Amino acid sequence: MTKDATIAVAADAPSSCRACNSRLSGLCATLSIEELVGLSRYSARRRLEPGEEIIGQGEMILTCGNILNGVIKLSKMTADGRQQIVGLQFAPHFLGRLFAEQSGLTAEAAVESYVCSFPRTAVHKVLGDNPDFERKLHEQSLAELDQAQEWMLTLGRKSALEKVASFLVLVATEIDQRESFSTSFDLPLTRLDIADFLGLTIETVSRQLTKLRKEKIITLSGTRHVNISAPKQLMRLADNGDYLK
Repeated sequence: MTKDATIAVAADAPSSCRACNSRLSGLCATLSIEELVGLSRYSARRRLEPGEEIIGQGEMILTCGNILNGVIKLSKMTADGRQQIVGLQFAPHFLGRLFAEQSGLTAEAAVESYVCSFPRTAVHKVLGDNPDFERKLHEQSLAELDQAQEWMLTLGRKSALEKVASFLVLVATEIDQRESFSTSFDLPLTRLDIADFLGLTIETVSRQLTKLRKEKIITLSGTRHVNISAPKQLMRLADNGDYLK
């Protein structure tokens, strides 16, 4: 598509969609202008405070949509009330399960976030009419499965230091849609949540971050901000853990 054609398409799109990253690289990128206009009639944008719940485990799924900005934390609760963080979703991921009646997990904002939601029935109609939309949704589902399998390896086989390095690489890779790997970012989780996500204690997470700082792989500012000083070393450590051996 030429630059002029791209501008024309942007001009024809609904005003709320023109600067939306999901329109450029998410599921909505597969939609025609007519489909985008039709779906936008049902859309609702929502600002979420940190910790604000989108849907609870066991609740009926009535809406789904795009993460426009921020990070969504996914967790599951055991029968005796214990919670486990099982995943993170970043913009412009599609949030929600189209073919399930009830949510199998709880989704809440990890940081200030924005989502664009649609009734599930409206998205089902687009899905039936647009094979590219269906393919893109399938690709995201497979990517999430690959990430879950990789995380099983992280939790089951990696050391505490490798787990923390893997978490930092995950955030650096996903946190900014404009960058393939961000070297400066705020952690989307508290250290307590990071510990829960990695199956570690908060003291262990703090020790590993300190070790990475002492090795000049990262620098820390305050409790949340991370600068990655040595990206290759961090990725090598996350992959096989031999950098500090």
